Amino acid sequence: AVADGRAERNCTVSPPYLPSTAVDTTLRLKALREAMHPLEISAYIIPGTDAHLSEYIAPRDARMAFMTGFTGSAGTAVVTQTKAVLWTDSRYWVQAERQMDCNWELEKDVSISSVADWLISEVPMGGEIGFDPFLFSLSKADYSVNLAPGNRTLRSIPNNLVDKVWTDRPAILPDSLTRLPDQVIQRTWQMKVEHIRNQMGENPYQPTALLLSALDETAWLFNLRGNDIPYNPFFYSYTLLTMDQIWLFVHMHRVTEDIKVYLNASCNGSLCVQLKNYEDVRTSLGNYVAKPGVKVWVGTEYTNYALYEKITPQDKLLTSSYSPVLTTKAVKDETEQRILRDAHVRDAVAVIQLLMWLEKAVPEGKETELSAARYVNECRSKQDYSKGPSFETISASGPNAALAHYSPTEETNRKLTVEEMYLVDSGGQYLDGTTDITRTVHWGTPTPMQREAFTRVLMGNIEISRTIFPSGTRGVNMEMLGRRALWEVGLNYGHGTGHGVGNYFGVHEWPVGFQSNNIPFRAGMFTSIEPGYYKEGDFGIRIEDVVVIVPAHTKYGNNYVTFDTVSLVPYDRKLIDTSLLSNEQLQWLNNYYSTIRKLMGPELDRQGLQAEKEWMLKNTEPFLKAASSASICSLSLTVAAVAAALLHNTV
Repeated sequence: AVADGRAERNCTVSPPYLPSTAVDTTLRLKALREAMHPLEISAYIIPGTDAHLSEYIAPRDARMAFMTGFTGSAGTAVVTQTKAVLWTDSRYWVQAERQMDCNWELEKDVSISSVADWLISEVPMGGEIGFDPFLFSLSKADYSVNLAPGNRTLRSIPNNLVDKVWTDRPAILPDSLTRLPDQVIQRTWQMKVEHIRNQMGENPYQPTALLLSALDETAWLFNLRGNDIPYNPFFYSYTLLTMDQIWLFVHMHRVTEDIKVYLNASCNGSLCVQLKNYEDVRTSLGNYVAKPGVKVWVGTEYTNYALYEKITPQDKLLTSSYSPVLTTKAVKDETEQRILRDAHVRDAVAVIQLLMWLEKAVPEGKETELSAARYVNECRSKQDYSKGPSFETISASGPNAALAHYSPTEETNRKLTVEEMYLVDSGGQYLDGTTDITRTVHWGTPTPMQREAFTRVLMGNIEISRTIFPSGTRGVNMEMLGRRALWEVGLNYGHGTGHGVGNYFGVHEWPVGFQSNNIPFRAGMFTSIEPGYYKEGDFGIRIEDVVVIVPAHTKYGNNYVTFDTVSLVPYDRKLIDTSLLSNEQLQWLNNYYSTIRKLMGPELDRQGLQAEKEWMLKNTEPFLKAASSASICSLSLTVAAVAAALLHNTV
């Protein structure tokens, strides 16, 4: 039990109050500072990523979480001999206050300039700041640009200091690599290699090699999967691809004889993969760069500084924000589009089962956030090709739902009631695709403000979804469509509006999405659309659908595209105020519900789920524009029934 009932720490009282979720970091900080002392560095930077700049990382790479106690997916920690500070964004401020002890200060920012300004204020003139170059991208290494005017410098320390003090750091998993089954592949790895080599040859700067550092780059190129990262089927790897050679850097104990044969590892031709130890990548890259006339192409977003500093002089380096593998992977081929749609149909079955179950169970007062999360994942596990969840399920009621990325624990778990809103953001990994969907519901009587906020979030989702735009438009240029209905009444949300989604890959797949550093939209790309609204201490709303970009037929223009929604779960009717919807928005909604019926009816029949089908049909009845409620379009249904009867009698 918590003494004062607070879920967050209070470091202003004596003694400080810490919730049961806070982690004692005293001894860890003491050990780290002792490791810093002989190096004569004034500060040490600890980012929350791995050597591949991954968003989701393996437990053994969770150095920021080990040092701070904070387990959010975004943040940077800095330790000096007297202070310890964490920077993170608004999604995680409350979580950080619940997980950190009073050794740590929280800075509510994530910008490089904010960290640099703090370092300048705390580190003496001429002081050095240590960092692990494997954990910094080229852009993050721009700390040096901000620090230089203050006469503070960065020092690259390849042997991570946190690893030295983390005595029970998890080991590397022994799992072997696996091949994707042939039925989900249109392009063999040899075809992909030749395609990427063609792009290298067409590049006017004439690169002789391409370095792949992001884990999904190598996995995509070779149609391979692994188990190093929770919820993500990746494996530790790098690839160096030239016009006539391929080097794959991987932990050799993972490579079975079958995989060696698959990769042609026993030969030396241009389509033979030469296997090398994962730890040898820096040495091998340095040896290659030492050759005359070579130039290595890297994507700056996912190449770590430890590899970058090996590519010297600068005329041997060619950079772009993203590698040609990432930009090619972003556009799904015909097979990938078809099977990813199929995965979303099966996934919708699991979400429908959850919502139907909760509708009956919650009024009985027995279910919790945790039991709901477990139920939807159990439902997914029974679907064809299931490989588990694609991220930790966000199952949040009442004030917990106001935390955009909250996931329940035994300490924070709340009982679900008909008096509060409930938000579930979940997804599955399947051999044919990755899914991600969010629905917000209320089992009782929502307040007028809750209904209006939900409807305005839905309006934002619809406005983006129904937009027709020229191919090559950037998502950031239409992102405000998801916010406009909220802005009109002074509401907003603090997270992004959408992200790319993969084929049995990461649930957040770059570089597709609505942010300024995402690439332009083109047909064949998949992205989520997920506006929301969060009232602190009260409730949270998010509606998230995955869409695919498809050609649009316009009256005059060619090469226009639009979004086709592949998530197939209805929205909560009682939360929709149709008086706020335009005729176009209402028409889109009815068309979407018609699509759900068309695609989900046969699938529910196939699985013998008659009760779920009836629930789906009830919740996808068409809407009638009404004064203030999401009424069933009973008049049009009646007219249709009469017309059908007359037609039957005529025949």
